Amino acid sequence: MQKKKRILLKVGSNTLTKETDNISRGKIEDLASQIAELKDTCEFVIVSSGAIAVAKQFVKLESKQKDVFVKQALASIGQPHLIRIYQEIFREYGLLTSQCLLSYSDFEKKESRTNIVNTINVLVNNNYIPIINENDTVATDEIKFGDNDKLGALTASLLEADLFIIATNTNGIYTKESMENGTPQTIELVEDFEALQSEVVNSKSSHGSGGMQSKIEAAAVAKKANIETWIVNGLEDRFMLNAFENKVPFTKIK
Repeated sequence: MQKKKRILLKVGSNTLTKETDNISRGKIEDLASQIAELKDTCEFVIVSSGAIAVAKQFVKLESKQKDVFVKQALASIGQPHLIRIYQEIFREYGLLTSQCLLSYSDFEKKESRTNIVNTINVLVNNNYIPIINENDTVATDEIKFGDNDKLGALTASLLEADLFIIATNTNGIYTKESMENGTPQTIELVEDFEALQSEVVNSKSSHGSGGMQSKIEAAAVAKKANIETWIVNGLEDRFMLNAFENKVPFTKIK
């Protein structure tokens, strides 16, 4: 049997909401349908934001606490709803899902790293798709920095993924000049990582907390582990399939 290609897919809040105020079931269906199509040749691990965005659909919390604590509380309310939506929709496509909550401190301890790898390998080998999110109720890093980009890269490195795909709301990274001219042009292939830094125009998305700088920092983590990163427009339908077939512009960082 040919070994499947292991893909770490990171999906941000902006992609999951399709830049609205609500989680898009249609977008999660799009993810499921693509994974179902690719499941004979690829195995997937998903790092998914969206818990806070889901909670905001249901509740408005009153609190005099700092904003970050309110966001942690919202994450706690939204996370089970987010996983339920994934489970319901993926099941319709014959896909099984599981939930894993991680924090950055888990990557610092050897025992924790080993446990993560062993658990996720058992899940994947039994055809379960792990859906990973930052454990926001105990850690504030993702809320403050990076919208899970770094978490995705660390997980990809730990699991020795073959490919790290970041689904975002642009057609990859645009050249600085084209952004200044108002005619965004995608940098399709990056082989000189240092030169890429000078091209970054950092703007954060409406729901996300990352921006392009955090995606480049995540790609640097993946590159160190010899993992290729693709930055693809996740708002488009069939974005992964189209990227595999080179039908859409996206950024490939080797």
